[in-house]
Formats: sequence, structure tokens, C-alpha cells
Amino acid sequence: MSEKATDNADIPLATLLNEAAVLLAAAGIDDARREARLLAGWAAGTDLTGLLGRVSLKAVAARRFREGLKRRAAREPLAFITGRAGFWSLDVRVSPATLIPRADTETLIEALLELRPDRSAVRSVLDLGTGTGALLLAALAEYPQARGVGVDLSPDAALLARDNAQENRLADRAVFLCGNWAEALDARFDVVLSNPPYIESTAIPGLMPEVSRYEPERALDGGRDGLDAYRVLSRALPGMLTPGGVGLLELGQGQDDAVTALGRAQGLKVVARRRDLGGIVRALALQTES
Repeated sequence: MSEKATDNADIPLATLLNEAAVLLAAAGIDDARREARLLAGWAAGTDLTGLLGRVSLKAVAARRFREGLKRRAAREPLAFITGRAGFWSLDVRVSPATLIPRADTETLIEALLELRPDRSAVRSVLDLGTGTGALLLAALAEYPQARGVGVDLSPDAALLARDNAQENRLADRAVFLCGNWAEALDARFDVVLSNPPYIESTAIPGLMPEVSRYEPERALDGGRDGLDAYRVLSRALPGMLTPGGVGLLELGQGQDDAVTALGRAQGLKVVARRRDLGGIVRALALQTES
């Protein structure tokens, strides 16, 4: 059989999905059948809805599926295999240079919308540790008159965030810089966002393999007590906020009181707390006392 004929051969989708579900379950992956379907959709160039009407995959797509399956069974994150992730209303590129955007981080956008329901009230946004740029871009998508700056220590992350701004048609309102937190900035912003590293250093090896093996340690490691980044941010926030401006920080589990104390020591007051779907205080909103 010619290569062209082989590439056009149909392989039953049910066979592929059953094969994948067994392999993924054996690898310790929860909801193995759904992950198998997501991989099949990626391999076929469609989504779960588009996959519904299919009974088979062409050989080219089946090979791609099995290559992706092998990577996923090794606990590589699905988003790194597909190269994309959803966040808020956006679809963004991801890479091993950045954390994968998570639903928990959307809590910051929810808190911001509650605090600033007037969509014309926010004109400037800063995102420190921007990664994919998803957090900044989600804020800009909600506040059409705002412009924003994203800063990341990694040049690769800053470049990826710029590409995501272009893909989501927000490049005219977003600038991405490579730098160490806000050290290179001399400006004030209506909103400062940050999802900083907050995992205790000794806890990182015990995280799920998708995180500990594949996501960048610099974006996870919050130091001995997980609070190193918050110390930097709490000192910097008073000089970065416009009068009445708000800083929104993502927190790790159980860090609410400690970060609140760090903020108070720098003249910051907590104006809102928001819990994620698991009941954890995930977003802390801070303003200057004056």
C-alpha cells in the first residue's frame, strides 16, 4: 500500500480511545477517557464538539494521537502537548517557559470586576510575572479603554505573551517587558495584578508530576515559607498604584493572613478577598491606607 493510501486509511475512534483510556488510567491520570477525547480532538484538528460526529481518524491523525498519548502518559501536561490553553474568554499559547493558566487565577479577574464594575473606570493595568500574558489580556478584554504592561523575568515568556496579545487582537493596548518585578518601571497603575510564585521550596518535589517535572520552577518557588515574592510585591505596591488604585494578588492555600500582614506593614489595607471554587481565599485586593 502506498504511503498516501496509508495516510488516508480510517482507524476506528473507539479503538483509539479505549487504548488511550487504559494507558492514561494506568499512568495515574484522572478522568482518563475525557483526556483521551481531548487528545483525539487535538490530533484531528477539532474540539470535543467536532469529535462527536466522528467514528474514525485518518492514519496521520491517529499517529499524532498516539505520539501525544505517549507524552501524556509520561505526565507531560496536556496544554504543553497541544500548545494551547483557555483562560477567561481567551485562548492562549503556552510553552514550558511559563505556567499553564489555571481557573484559580480567573478569581483575580472576578474580584476586579466586582471592585470596578464600571468598564470605563480602569485605564492602566500592570501584570507582574505575566507568563503567558493571560491575566493582563483578560483584564484588557474586560476594560476596553485600558492599556497594560506585562513584566516577566523570562525573555521567552515575554515574547510568548506578546504573541498572545497579537492573536487575541489586544496588541495595540499591551506591552510586554523582560524584567525583575517592577524594578525597571517608573509609573503608576489603576490596577496591579500578580500571580507570583508561592509554593514553599521544599514542597515542589511533592507536587503532581505535571507541575514538578514540566512547569518552570522559577514560577513556582516562593522560597522557604512561600512568601518571598509577596515581600517584594508588598513593598513595591504603594509606589505603583494610582490614588484609589487596587492591587490584586493570587494566594496559595492558607497564605491569606500572612500576606495581609505583609501588606499592612507597608501601609496597605485589604479591601476584598475572594475564594476560588474550592473555598480557598485565592485573590487578595489591596489599596493604600490614604
